[in-house]
Amino acid sequence: MRIVDIREVTINLKGGVSNAIVNFHKHTVSLVALISDQFSEGKPVVGFGFNSIGRFAQGEILRERILPRLAEVAPEKLVNRSGSGFNAEALAQIAMQNEKPGGHGDRAGAVAALELAAWDLNAKLLGEPAYKTLRRHFDVAESGVSIPVYAAGGYYYPKDSTKRLNDELLRYQELGYHSFKIKVGGYELREDIPRIEAAVAIAGCGDKIAVDANGRFDLQEALTMAAAIEPYKLRWFEEPGDPLDFDLNRILIESYSGSVATGENLFSLMDSKNLMRFGGMRLGKDIFQMDPGLGYGITEYHRILKALEEFGYQRKQCYPHGGHLINLHLALGLGLGGCEAYPGVFQPIGGYSAQCSLVDGKIAPSDAPGFGLEQKQELYPLMCELVN
Repeated sequence: MRIVDIREVTINLKGGVSNAIVNFHKHTVSLVALISDQFSEGKPVVGFGFNSIGRFAQGEILRERILPRLAEVAPEKLVNRSGSGFNAEALAQIAMQNEKPGGHGDRAGAVAALELAAWDLNAKLLGEPAYKTLRRHFDVAESGVSIPVYAAGGYYYPKDSTKRLNDELLRYQELGYHSFKIKVGGYELREDIPRIEAAVAIAGCGDKIAVDANGRFDLQEALTMAAAIEPYKLRWFEEPGDPLDFDLNRILIESYSGSVATGENLFSLMDSKNLMRFGGMRLGKDIFQMDPGLGYGITEYHRILKALEEFGYQRKQCYPHGGHLINLHLALGLGLGGCEAYPGVFQPIGGYSAQCSLVDGKIAPSDAPGFGLEQKQELYPLMCELVN
């Protein structure tokens, strides 16, 4: 058993929206294919992965640094002990050879795309959905086939932003979503509050609405926003300030009774530990959003989970950023609190396939082998093109 080829391609996201910091109009993602020498129904078994949403494609890092390292390794070094699949951890370690510690930036997403593709490949070789492979590998107890989900959106549009927000959330309700997340910080506070009130009115109560500032605020601005939204008893206040400003996070939490969520822009075990040590995150209350697609993959994410539990936190406090099929399988397979979905933005990566089942605010993946990415209608042609 061996990997005979590794391919990557940059794909464009459909994202004509903005948050408080970023316009997503030109954002891209790296799609990676691990082509094995194993066959199913006359075709090679291929694992696919990508580096999540929000940080651009990493093709140059893959082509110039990472793929040459893997090409130099004997094929058997990438096979797992049982011989039934490939060693995702070893693949990530080889990809990181001769890289200095720290500075976890774009390389973290490049490695993640490869590492995630290995999990997709392994699940396909076993003929099962990836969440089952993850449960077995990491010895996670069975916990059903669905998981709580919320619809992420509420971005700022160039025109008619508040009306389009209302239409967007109503559309998500029609799809079966009960809880939502919207953006704040892109407008003045006096303009953001009516958007929050409109969202709460649609959802029916504040605890079904989370707000996300995407790191926009300094300390005083974050405190001002927290005071303004406290009466609405929202589900959480996400990434109020710079993700590495743990002091800001701690001070805000000390004065805000609601839940705070952060972590999507922390790409390593050590950065995540520093959030646990210095960020003031409360046991059983605040939300961790680290995303394996941005941070070296599932192997590193599992290390973060173990550290969280050592600090006394629960994995039910974890809702990974991403809003796509890979993180649905991650959340279900590792017993997390829930996941997000991008039903209306960031195609062809965002959102779930039509074969997923959404019932009573919980989402279940299909029985397709691997992450089921082949069932994403807009993504599948790009996958076929990559592997001919």
